[in-house]
Amino acid sequence: MSILDAGCGSGRNIVYFLREGYEVYGADASPDAIASIRALARRLAPALPESNFRVEPVQQMSFDDGCADVVISNTVLHFAMNDAQFEEMLRGTWRVLKPGGLFFCRLASTIGMETQMVPVLGRRFRSPDGAERYMVDARWLEDVTERLGGEWLEPIKTTIVQGQRAMTTWVLRKPTR
Repeated sequence: MSILDAGCGSGRNIVYFLREGYEVYGADASPDAIASIRALARRLAPALPESNFRVEPVQQMSFDDGCADVVISNTVLHFAMNDAQFEEMLRGTWRVLKPGGLFFCRLASTIGMETQMVPVLGRRFRSPDGAERYMVDARWLEDVTERLGGEWLEPIKTTIVQGQRAMTTWVLRKPTR
């Protein structure tokens, strides 16, 4: 099974997959993050080529279309500056997912904290922790899922983190068509 971590950072979300011998890929805009994940992969999965880990933003990943059985996007999409960038990041991430593949995304939302979020511009809000993020709500995720043609695998789940921010998990399957 191939797993691609879009916005992988230094690899904290894929340590298990590296240890267990999965075909792992990652992309991140930070050269330092990619250097860290390459070092981690050399230790845990020395057979994986360094080219599996690339310095590039998720909206411009150079991986082939449909190359991954699973795509992880964990705390990445809420860095979008506006709707257009969110759509570009999401489309770039969705593109690399195989038909029938699983998309696992965790991102900031207003769900459950609507009255505590301070609007900034468009879908950008400031949460009680002081951070400004692009945030979704349930209706937005439903609309985006429909546009993608995604199939829901799990209901939307949101965790309120000590009253400071809301993090939502969004899990889809890409249709096989």
